[in-house]
Amino acid sequence: MEKNESNPFEESALTTILVVSDLAKSKDFYINILGAKIFREYGGDSLVLEFLGNWILLVTPGGPTEDKPETQFVAPENKNRVSHSYTIRVKDCNKSYQILMKRGADFITPPFTRGAETRCFFRDPDDHLFEISEFRG
Repeated sequence: MEKNESNPFEESALTTILVVSDLAKSKDFYINILGAKIFREYGGDSLVLEFLGNWILLVTPGGPTEDKPETQFVAPENKNRVSHSYTIRVKDCNKSYQILMKRGADFITPPFTRGAETRCFFRDPDDHLFEISEFRG
């Protein structure tokens, strides 16, 4: 970017929108299992969370609007077909796995170690995929 070019994202933040089928169930998962904090709630159909220095906006399914006329927000329909995933780098994958298991996270497998990385995956109530990963460089 040239020095005299404006930055379109000055003082901005990135928010990820996740479509969820049951807001109360998802709220419980993100707060009580992952430890996210509520930033703001909107009329019972959306919730803004702060998680690891990032924003996550949980919304219920919805149809097109004037500013997105052909776009529908839908929850994942097949847990085995992923188009979005989170990776959380952790200090100790096995320790994080044990803590999250005790809180009720449903892991696909226990942690696997491949070379310098140990990782495992779990899903939220709507099957959004999360990975915890430890890298020993």
